[in-house]
Order: sequence, then structure tokens, then C-alpha cells
Amino acid sequence: MNKSLRWEGWRFPALLLSGMGLSTVGDFVYLVAINLLVLEMTGSAAAVAGLWIVRPAAAIFTRLWAGSIIDRANKRKLMIWTDVICGALVALIPFMPSVWGIYLLLWFISMAKSFFAPASLTYITMLVPEKKRKRFNSFYSLTTSGAFIIGPAIAGMLFIMSSLHMAIWINAVTFFLSAFILLFLPNVDGEKTAGINPLSFQAIKEDFQAVFHFARGQALFLGVLGINLVIMLGTFAMDAQEVVFARQVVNLSEFQYSLLISITGVGAVLGAAAVAVFANRLSVKFLFGGGFLMVSTGYLIYAFSDSFEMIAAGFVLLGFFNAFSNTGYTTWYQHKVPIEIMGRVTSLYGVVLSFFQIVFVLGMGVVADIFSLRLTIIALAFLCLVSTLVLIGMMLHPEKKKVFEGMKEAG
Repeated sequence: MNKSLRWEGWRFPALLLSGMGLSTVGDFVYLVAINLLVLEMTGSAAAVAGLWIVRPAAAIFTRLWAGSIIDRANKRKLMIWTDVICGALVALIPFMPSVWGIYLLLWFISMAKSFFAPASLTYITMLVPEKKRKRFNSFYSLTTSGAFIIGPAIAGMLFIMSSLHMAIWINAVTFFLSAFILLFLPNVDGEKTAGINPLSFQAIKEDFQAVFHFARGQALFLGVLGINLVIMLGTFAMDAQEVVFARQVVNLSEFQYSLLISITGVGAVLGAAAVAVFANRLSVKFLFGGGFLMVSTGYLIYAFSDSFEMIAAGFVLLGFFNAFSNTGYTTWYQHKVPIEIMGRVTSLYGVVLSFFQIVFVLGMGVVADIFSLRLTIIALAFLCLVSTLVLIGMMLHPEKKKVFEGMKEAG
């Protein structure tokens, strides 16, 4: 009876994990395939780099107003429709005669994903009780980490057995399957959005004011968000130069680099599994602060690496503890942001993140040319470490630690 009750309590979250996990696996297949397709069509590294600019640029354009729609719309239906739209657009990619057509489709796909991410976060917060969120977030990290290994592996098999186009079409199917699974989830909105004024320019302006009003009295919350932003930007910029650093600075062979990515993926899966098993015994503060501390340490080892063994140790460390920091941060964020404005807050935060991602990626290339790539990576690694130490200092400070308190740790 107890087992039955436990399953009943996790039935819908498990369905949600299945749908989102399937879509995530497809994303990794698509990520590999779309890069190879553009490279095959153009032979240009710059054309491939353009893919990394289109996505955040589309996110900036969309998220300025997406949050207003998300907080008014039925989250479940919005997630289903964005999956369907993404599936249809991805299916069209192989028919594009030029790279510009692919960029255009990628722009619209990125716009749809800009709706899905904040909508899914809000839906999860509404569907999963607070005491279960930490465990759910740990399982989601495990799902994402598993997709990190399974997705590229599936893509590789598809390339051998068929073609790039087939891999992309199969990715489109994963979006449709995800949408089908989401059909069986409950409608958690009810009449909650009925009282919000219809979408208009004035309404969007009022939404911005509502977010700023919420933020005005949340200095500590904004401080933690700012620290998280710096760490995410630093790690994103380092990841963007990962292949160049590994091949040209550490002088890894193609085989060693491929092995390094596989080892990192295994470390990420093991870390996510550890969080899923021990989530109830680990506090959100430990997951959040401790996770970022170990991830920053991993990047620091990576920055000073001069051999395969040393860079592998850094990657395994950061891969293993990435699930800790993600689970801790997401659970903390879900607790601090009111559900009524979560879509708007998440979207506006995404605008800032996407803008600085573009700035960091472009700026890092310039800085690396002026100084050196190793010095740039070392500086970013130290920036992440110092930011993490500031975060931990806030957790220990008698006055500031209150921003991390009040969460239901059981689950």
C-alpha cells in the first residue's frame, strides 16, 4: 500500500521527466547533427560559430515578452504546442537549400524553446510539492546527464547507419513524442491566469513593473542571482573554447579529446545519480554552494592542465558536481520566486544571460588574441572560484544567510 501511494505521488512527475528527458536526448542528437550539417554545407568554421550566436540572439528577442505570455497561458498547453512547433521546424531543416534557411529555422526553434524553458520551470513548481522538488530536480539532472551521453551516441550510430538528415528527422520525432506524453499530465493552472489582464503593450509594460517591484525589496536574492550569472557566464565562455584549448594548448589528439568528452559524460551521470540517491540527506545550501565550489575547482584544474590525465581529472570533477549545483540552485530559485510571476522573472533573467553570453563569447576571442587562451581560461576559472566563495560567504553570514532559509528539505 505504501509503495502504491508513493508511486501515485510520483506518477505525474515521472511522466513529466519522461517527456522532458526524451526531448533532451533529441536536443543532443540535433546539436551534433546541425553543427555537422552546416559544416558539410559550407566548410566554414565561421558558419558553424554562427549557430552559437543565433540561439542567444533569438532568446533575447523573445524573452523580453515571452514571460508575459507564459504567466497568462496554460503552461501544459504551451509546453505541448512549443514541442509540436519545434518538431515541425526541425523536420524542415534537411530541405533547406542554404545555410541562411537553416539559420532562419534555428531562429524560430530558439524562439519556441525560449517559451518552453520558463514554462516548464513554472509548471514543475506548480506540479511538484515543495518537499519533493529537490528530489525531482535531482532526477531531472540525472535525465539531462544521461542524455548528454545517449544523445551523441545515438547521433553517431545514425550517421553510420543512415545520414545526417535521418538524425535530424528522428530528433523531430522526439519532440512530437514529448508533446504526446505531456498530454497525459494534469492541468495545474485552473483559473489562476483568468484574472490577469489580456496581453498588450501596456500589459507587458506593467509586467516589467511587477518584476521590478518584486526585485526592489530582494537585494539578497538579486545578489545570489548575480553571482550565479557570473559563474554561468564564466563556465559558458570556457566551454565555448574547450575544443581549441584541449587540442591546441594541451595538445590532445582527436582520440584523447573524444575520450575526454566520454569520461566527462560518465562523471556527470554518476554525479547526477549520487544526487538522486542522497538528495534527501543533502541540504539545498550544500548542493548549491558545495556544488559550485567543486565545479569551480574542476575548472581551475582544467585551466592549469598540461596533460590528458590532469585535464581529465578536472573534467570529471566538474562533471560530477555539476548536478549538485544545478539541483541546489533550481530548488532554491523555485522557493524564492512567486509562481504568479515566475515566467516573467525567468524570462527577463534569460534575456540578461543570453545578452552576456554573446558578449562573453565574442569578447573572449579578442582577449585570447591579445594575451593567450590559457591566461584567459585561468582568469575565468579564478572569477568563478571567487564568485563561489562570495556565495558561500553569504550562506554563512548571520544576516545574509536568511535568503537560503525556509525551504522544506524533505522529499
